[in-house]
Parts: sequence; C-alpha cells; structure tokens
Amino acid sequence: MDPETLVPALRAAVAALDPNLPVHNLRTMEAQITETLFAERLLMQTTAVFAALATLLAASGLYGVLAYNIARRTREIGIRMAIGASAADVRRMVLSEVAWMLGVGTLAGLAGAHAGARAVASLLYGMEPGDPAIYAAATVMLTLVGLAAAGVPTRRATRVNPVVALRYE
Repeated sequence: MDPETLVPALRAAVAALDPNLPVHNLRTMEAQITETLFAERLLMQTTAVFAALATLLAASGLYGVLAYNIARRTREIGIRMAIGASAADVRRMVLSEVAWMLGVGTLAGLAGAHAGARAVASLLYGMEPGDPAIYAAATVMLTLVGLAAAGVPTRRATRVNPVVALRYE
C-alpha cells in the first residue's frame, strides 16, 4: 500500500494519544533520503557536465593542434609520399605524434589526479582516492577520445597529393 495514504491515520492515532503533540512534515524514508541527498546529487551532475565539457574541449584542442601540424607539414608529407612513403607510413608517423602527446598528457594528468585525490577524499563514497580501476578507466577513455580527435587530421595527411603538396605555399 502507498505510505502516503497512512498519513491521516497516523495523525489521528497521535491526536488520540495526545492532542497537543504536533505532527508536521510527515514523509517516507525514501522521500527523506531523496531530500537529504539532493545537494550531493546536484554536485555530482554538475561535475559530470563540466567533465564532459572539459573532455570535449581537450578533444577539440588536440584536433586543432594536429590539424595545424598536418597543414604545416603538408610539403614534408608530400615529399615523403613522392619518394615512396605509403599512406600507412604517413598514418604511422602522425599516430606516433598523437601517441607521444597522449602519453605526456596522461602522465601529467595521472600525477595531477594523484596529487589532488586527497583533497577530494571526503567527497568520495564507496571508493578510495587512489583507486586504480578509476585511473585505468579514465586513461582508457581519454586515450580513445584522443585517438578519435586524431582521426580527421590523420585521414587528411594520408590523402595528400604529392604534386599538390610540392606546390604548396
């Protein structure tokens, strides 16, 4: 049965025992927990939105840096392809740059996260600040985001026409 339907009966039972006892703000345990955890849930949702925005900003920044590097190196890539480099060689070259950037960024991010973990330890429920599974999941997710951001510049680099690239600039 719905607990809200018991409210009039509870008020009547308390009034029968002592009519001077006030009975205000009756709610279920579930409603009490929901109200109590509202601020924490709002903080979690706000943090998740800002984390998604930060990830999008990082991906667009990585894309911009890679697109700029590819455009700057169009002539070099054209020369490499003119003397026999395949599209796979160019892709390998670009992805090695991406791997280097992601590696340095990951190491810096892990060091910063480890340093800041103790500061947010009181906000964590059910996990330790240095939980390796969280660090591994974040590393994998950000690596996938970085590789996705590198997709378009890498494809653009493999499609460079050597003749056009040699006339570039």
